[in-house]
Amino acid sequence: MILTFCIGIVAAAARVEAAGDPFGNVAGSYLVKVDGREVWARDPSIRLPPGSLAKMMTALLILERADLRDVVTVSLEASRETGTRLGLAPGDRMTVLELLAATIMASANDACHALADHAAGSEKRFVGRMNARAREMGLSGTRFANACGHDDPGLYSTARDLARLAETAMGTPVYAKLAGLEDGWISTADGGKKFPLENKNLLIGRYRGAKGVKTGFTGRAGKCLAAFAERDGNRVLLILLNAPDRWWKAEEILDAAFALGSGAPPGRP
Repeated sequence: MILTFCIGIVAAAARVEAAGDPFGNVAGSYLVKVDGREVWARDPSIRLPPGSLAKMMTALLILERADLRDVVTVSLEASRETGTRLGLAPGDRMTVLELLAATIMASANDACHALADHAAGSEKRFVGRMNARAREMGLSGTRFANACGHDDPGLYSTARDLARLAETAMGTPVYAKLAGLEDGWISTADGGKKFPLENKNLLIGRYRGAKGVKTGFTGRAGKCLAAFAERDGNRVLLILLNAPDRWWKAEEILDAAFALGSGAPPGRP
């Protein structure tokens, strides 16, 4: 039995080697891992803007250092955030947990900025912590310039770094729980304002086994996705950077990765 198992591992490795890069130019860069093993990649070390995939680091730092029950008062700076937002006003008060839900699921920039202010006193100081944590994790191709992923020449990452970041984030139970929710509601501490949340990750609730992780989009970054799915005992992580057809291609690549994990020949489904 042990010999058969070992032969199976060698055969799987040979199939991956033979497959090369079966997905062509689906993205500026992509990376696929099956059960923690990198199987396919295109330019995984090239530095590209990650868009809101940067929020994975923001959420991770909050989960590592903040009390989820703390109540955060929204600053004027956070309320002025652009792009995707809840519509928070200065002085609104919400728990860390609810702001995390808005950051991870809805990619709300005002919620993300409010968390950064709460954790470090200002977004600038928080970004310093983001970069320090990236160094601790060995993310040598990554640098953060803001908490939310806005386009900035000083903000970049790689598919390989983002895969490691996604794995670390999903290793925290709260992140994994929130990233896997299809929708929900949050409210201010006094109950005066309620906000519906819809997960921007369209794989959640639509692709069998999808459990996370984060979406991103900006003018420079294009459409980005960190996706995690689990099926029949196999775990697949996919990173797509600047992928014009991210949803169709994500399903195609995930299907092929699960086929590889089950022992079927890799390639396009």
